[in-house]
Amino acid sequence: MSNPILTLKPAQVWKHFYSLTQVPRPSKKEEKIIEFMKNFGHSLGLETWVDEVGNVMIRKPATPGMEDRKGIVLQSHLDMVPQKNSDKDHDFEKDPIEPIIDGDWVRANGTTLGADNGMGVAAIMAVLEDKTLEHGLVEALFTIDEESGMTGANNLQPNVLHGDILLNLDSEDEGELYIGCAGGVDGNFEFPFTKVPVEPNTLAYRIDISGLKGGHSGLDIPLGRGNSVKILVRLLWHGVQKHGLRLASVEAGNMRNAIPREGHATVTIPVSEKEKFEKCIPDFNRTIKAELSVTEPGLKIEAKPVALPDFLIDADIQNRMLLAAYGCPNGVIRMSDAMEGLVETSTNLSILKSDDKSVKVICLLRSSVDSAKKDLTHMMGSIFELAGAKVEFAGEYPGWKPNPDSTILKSMQHVYNNRFGKVPEIKAIHAGLECGILGAAYPDWDMISFGPTIRFPHSPDEKVNIASVNKFWTFLTETLKNAPKKPLA
Repeated sequence: MSNPILTLKPAQVWKHFYSLTQVPRPSKKEEKIIEFMKNFGHSLGLETWVDEVGNVMIRKPATPGMEDRKGIVLQSHLDMVPQKNSDKDHDFEKDPIEPIIDGDWVRANGTTLGADNGMGVAAIMAVLEDKTLEHGLVEALFTIDEESGMTGANNLQPNVLHGDILLNLDSEDEGELYIGCAGGVDGNFEFPFTKVPVEPNTLAYRIDISGLKGGHSGLDIPLGRGNSVKILVRLLWHGVQKHGLRLASVEAGNMRNAIPREGHATVTIPVSEKEKFEKCIPDFNRTIKAELSVTEPGLKIEAKPVALPDFLIDADIQNRMLLAAYGCPNGVIRMSDAMEGLVETSTNLSILKSDDKSVKVICLLRSSVDSAKKDLTHMMGSIFELAGAKVEFAGEYPGWKPNPDSTILKSMQHVYNNRFGKVPEIKAIHAGLECGILGAAYPDWDMISFGPTIRFPHSPDEKVNIASVNKFWTFLTETLKNAPKKPLA
């Protein structure tokens, strides 16, 4: 049976979006989608190639009479964030996404939808396929691994693409044009430990945190949502202080750019603390639910008896790690002075995970001010260095400095006003758009980012507004039709 989203308008965009939901494409596992896009370009008879890292590029010549227009590069990323509800059986490397119409929105069945950035990819595919559109030279740039490392953008070679304008289709509020974004850097902190035997006269429990909303670690960071890493660390440290808790293993969060939604830890306590410990869990649950009553009504914290673990993390490293993670900044650090309501600097305590050798803490730091980003790395580095961790900052990418005098910006404002009767808002975004990186390889590009309305990306609540997709498509095609002319030679 065909999916109901194939009945939505514009049909050409939803058709391609549905086809993308059927191709597994989690970050760093893009082999299938790369092959899919390559075959798509060849099926249209268009010049198509894949570079050394896996970026797919497709070139479509100008339609007759439009050869004098500036060339436009349409860019979106192929990968998606793989997040699912704990009760959902889904393998992101094998299983298709199940899109569902839910009122005015399209969402997925218990997983991320992949509208980030599948809607952008689908719109570009529709442009490439449509023979009725008027446009100058169009080049499609489909990058890989945007969500977990910006690998495609970082490795794009200069002088490969011929366009003068980059339209990034990865923003998430229809009617807004983005002309700047935050840069970022990963903070990786590792605590090697010694395995020690389980102490006698102890009981083991598995602590589980679930029901948090999660979300995009940049766009949703000002919403004050609960962070499963911070909550779990707070509970574990309370257990150490009050009940002689010892930590055997811990895992919370799984994506550096998603606010962590779930977490669990295996711990032991002395038999003598059984009654007090079992009482403290519901007490702690009530405390945190009261603190986050508006933002996290679904939060659940439980502890259930389990078999004794094979080993424990040595107490010294356990305590150093918990103290550092407890003291680690998380959330909004500073709001922008230049643009009202915009986060300037933030950090997301993304992942806490142990194996049989070490405990790793991973954070994503963002800022639109390079000096503030560097200061935040020093702040966080000092905390973890004092705790004795191995400290590494990696994967740094630049922000995108706004250009309010942009030619394509003025053109798109005019097009939007003519078509929809209002001037679009001009904004910057507290997220890591690829524009800053791509602009380093192509410094003369004039760049804008825009897209349909998407809510709660990077979480199973992700959804895209149906009506906004139609407006987004109309705006995109009108922008291509009215692209600025090349300067006279």
